[in-house]
Amino acid sequence: MAPPLSATAFRAAIVGEGVDVVGVGDWTHHNRNHRGAWGPMRGVMIHHTVTSGTAHSVALCRDGHASLPGPLCHGVIDKSGRVHLVGYGRANHAGNGDDDVLDAVTAERSPLPADNEANTDGNRYFYGFECVNMGDNVDPWPEAQVEAIARAAAGICRKHGWGAESVIGHLEWQPGKVDPRGPIGKKGGPALTMAKIRARVDELLDDDEPSKPPTPGKPKPYTPPSFPKGLAPGRKSPSAKPLQRALKAAGYLAKGVPEADAYGPQTQAGVAKFHNAHPAYRASGTRHDPAIGPRGWAALHRLAYGK
Repeated sequence: MAPPLSATAFRAAIVGEGVDVVGVGDWTHHNRNHRGAWGPMRGVMIHHTVTSGTAHSVALCRDGHASLPGPLCHGVIDKSGRVHLVGYGRANHAGNGDDDVLDAVTAERSPLPADNEANTDGNRYFYGFECVNMGDNVDPWPEAQVEAIARAAAGICRKHGWGAESVIGHLEWQPGKVDPRGPIGKKGGPALTMAKIRARVDELLDDDEPSKPPTPGKPKPYTPPSFPKGLAPGRKSPSAKPLQRALKAAGYLAKGVPEADAYGPQTQAGVAKFHNAHPAYRASGTRHDPAIGPRGWAALHRLAYGK
């Protein structure tokens, strides 16, 4: 346990590990401290954003949304490895998690116990980094981004005198969470795990002085899977099956409905349920015969396969 670093010391700790850092607006005073205590600090928590694009992801993590006000973390780590500082103080990132996990992180015990309870306020005790990734287990993590995650965490641990066991993932803290997840480097690459991140943090902390990170390659942008073509009102399409699978995974279509090539009445009803819950993604058509549209497909895919 330790008092929170000052905002200046926090930024310096990350920069000191060779990470590119930029402040967003008045980040040092943007927080949720009026909602509760912040500190003593117990560790660093890693998340994925379930978004694509740096500007959009940073704006969302800074401002939040109607049901979850920002900041949603302290720093956003983009795919190039740059850290965007969006807030400092209490932030809506960890939520309630397991007190046994908190005790283990505080004592730096390994392995962590299973996170089977949500009885402890994690926003008080953890620094949080949201990392730009769709979280669909398909969107790759560029090696430069993974290295920046480890270096940012190592910088904070070095400043506090913590070991790598003080770094955890959201999936290790709160029941039902899966972040961070996905392949490293390219689609189908080795899976990103917190064990790999902690191993790299441990290597970095073995050095008395921070080392210089390797020069990263330019990451390839991630694009969600193309939405099934031809899914407009009244049309038939041989690509309806992926839509039906996504609707089932997101809970808008009964799992017992058989897959079919056609964009038929049951599929239309599932899309209608999705649009009733998310009207901003309605593309065209009527409420009885809606189209999914590319924006709606991307949002549905996040709901079905994201965190």
